[in-house]
Amino acid sequence: MKLSAEAQKVLQDSMSINQTDDKERAEIEQLISNMPDDRVLLYKNVVSNPIGDLPRYSIHIRIQHMLTFVTFLTLAFTGLPIAFMDQIWAQPLNTMIGGIDISRVIHRTLASVMILTMVYHIFYLAWITVRDIAQKRFILQRSIIPTFKDARDFKLDMQYFIGKREQRPEMDKFMYKQKIHYFAAAFGNMVMIISGSSFIFPEFWAAILPEASVSYFQEMMRLSHPHEALLALLVIAFWHWYNVHLAPGRFPMQWTFLTGKITREHQIEEHFLEYIRNLVELPEEREYLSNLLDARELSPLTDENQQTAEQSI
Repeated sequence: MKLSAEAQKVLQDSMSINQTDDKERAEIEQLISNMPDDRVLLYKNVVSNPIGDLPRYSIHIRIQHMLTFVTFLTLAFTGLPIAFMDQIWAQPLNTMIGGIDISRVIHRTLASVMILTMVYHIFYLAWITVRDIAQKRFILQRSIIPTFKDARDFKLDMQYFIGKREQRPEMDKFMYKQKIHYFAAAFGNMVMIISGSSFIFPEFWAAILPEASVSYFQEMMRLSHPHEALLALLVIAFWHWYNVHLAPGRFPMQWTFLTGKITREHQIEEHFLEYIRNLVELPEEREYLSNLLDARELSPLTDENQQTAEQSI
């Protein structure tokens, strides 16, 4: 495989960060040169464990995701019947929980858990960023921070889907869709926190806002809170769950949020630059890929081997 300039830079940077010696460098470069140029051919031939093959998320990220997942669904289950208490479908739900007063207590308790989870998430990201910078291992492209490359990847991916490209772009650990969803969710959570706090602490907002705007602010928050919750629920159900769990190749479920591992096929297809880093960081993955290339005869023929093959025919 002849790497693009971008992938070549990722490879060299990764070997430099991991202080790869000359022998390993030669081994890695030879292995990559033996990979087929067609990445589709590669990821369709690898063996993938549905539970996951390669590391992706730490235990902290998985705990944060699980807390957010559970609190979000239960907040929607308890909050929407409160917001629409006069609707015929909401009354049985409030009654089942124990009445609207109980629903409010549960809802506010869960909201506190979700806020604490967000604080945990922010402090964790700050900590690992400072740690990686101190160890000279921080890579902006490997983070969730959007870059100009994401816009280019989006354009190239659309060209692939309409048949103008043979392969998808070489995307990093987090692709453009994941970054859009992450920051959309972050924005939605902030709207929910601000609007929810305006119900519990109206005096606080009245003290810091101009007097003439307080009533308008409260009305806007009253409208924003349930409608943002409904929008978030629809996005989770029809976009996030489809892309993560229900899309072809992922159905019926992707185990990454539980195991912290991603399948080899998925990483090569959508996160190829991260796969290059894994080849540098994981000797066992290099051994697996080398054996696969030999067993499936996927390595491109050299000119000398190709001439020998043609003569034998």
